Amino acid sequence: MSVQTQLTKGKITLKGSARIVTEFFIYGINSILFQRGIYPVEEFEVQKKYGLDIWVSNDLQVTKYLNTIMKSVEEWLAAGKINKLVLAVNSRESRETIERWQFDIQLVQEADEEKEKPRAPKSERALQLEIQAIFRQIAASVSFLPIIDEKCTFNILVYADSDAEVPTTWTDSDPLHIKNAEQVRLRSFSTDAHRVEAMVAYRRDPDLC
Repeated sequence: MSVQTQLTKGKITLKGSARIVTEFFIYGINSILFQRGIYPVEEFEVQKKYGLDIWVSNDLQVTKYLNTIMKSVEEWLAAGKINKLVLAVNSRESRETIERWQFDIQLVQEADEEKEKPRAPKSERALQLEIQAIFRQIAASVSFLPIIDEKCTFNILVYADSDAEVPTTWTDSDPLHIKNAEQVRLRSFSTDAHRVEAMVAYRRDPDLC
């Protein structure tokens, strides 16, 4: 569904915004998995999105895992019950978290009410440019993040309100923080309903400590 079809009187609805943010997470996570070499190159294919070529996993298990999680994420976004999503990259051997991509989520409408300043509707072009900037940073992350030279897997952590209805197959997890981590804040984007701020934390090279 395009951004344009979700506009209501010039503004993106909360439900439409939830869909946009969920799509960003799906493509963003796939892009990170590709750029960081979590899975072999041959397990990805190019899809056109946001005016960019984005590498998306064609592995059925990965796709099923993401789709299952994102179904709940979209519902919680539409209900205003989610404040953070994390992609943790973990060593298969040690189970240690070596990278932690964090996306903080805020309801723009609530922030506007606190400031008592209604904002003008965001154009589709402006939204696309903000999202493009994040994907370009993800692609450029290989220039500053340490090389991953071990086999890894990943986990998705979702921080939802206590009254959110959680699927019975989900389990609680620790935050999977990285000790003595380096952090890099990335770009953000916002719809008329949500603001998403991104950052990545990574394991510091012990030889440089």
